[in-house]
Amino acid sequence: MSLIDASRVRKILSSTVGPVPWYWETFQSVHSQSGQKFIWQHHGTEGPVAHLVTLGLEQEPDKIRLALNTYCRPFSLSPNALGIWCPEGRSIRLACFDPDQLKSFDVAEVAGWFKQSSDRIYAATAPVADFETPLALGPGTHKIEVPAKLVGVEEFIVPTSYKAMYNDEPAFALFIFYLHAGLVEVLPQKWFTAAQYRVGQQWITRAARDPESQRIVGECFGAGTFLLEEDGCRLAEWIERST
Repeated sequence: MSLIDASRVRKILSSTVGPVPWYWETFQSVHSQSGQKFIWQHHGTEGPVAHLVTLGLEQEPDKIRLALNTYCRPFSLSPNALGIWCPEGRSIRLACFDPDQLKSFDVAEVAGWFKQSSDRIYAATAPVADFETPLALGPGTHKIEVPAKLVGVEEFIVPTSYKAMYNDEPAFALFIFYLHAGLVEVLPQKWFTAAQYRVGQQWITRAARDPESQRIVGECFGAGTFLLEEDGCRLAEWIERST
């Protein structure tokens, strides 16, 4: 018998944001301080802006204000700010934007950008806050310098690739950011190794904490949904397996 109800896991993960472009429909609309509503748009699978995901005003969807490349994920910041996290080289980048300040730009500026650029975020307006956390951090909890604009978030979980020297070492980790406290906890996924999984073809797409048990549940592309042990590093069980 499962330690956690499968339907509850499905509900938790359905509201957990996943990466651009595959999970763009999990992104919530953005409401600015001035009361304007911004919506996300996926630009299809063909043409010069194929797979691009952009943000624009609800009444002006064709006027792009922000474009996201692969693996970016937005998150809400109070009051009415927009956070984005993404891989940036050998770091995790966290940026904060004020939606009211975002200037529009022509879609031609990002034509072809999705496939060719190593940049993850494209905007005509600089973020109001921006910092990076190195992926080389070891297991455990570390102090980080968090810009004031980002300290309103208590916890969010960042699944990321993790450098493994050998096939039996963790190839993925969960970075749990406690931005309000200026801390990040690194949880190498000891079960996810190149010896056991097809790294690159299988990967952890999203993870969240079950509010009832406080255990972490997640989704591994190509494998299924899972529950972790209390230490957050070991696999307790598969809730559902991919067919």
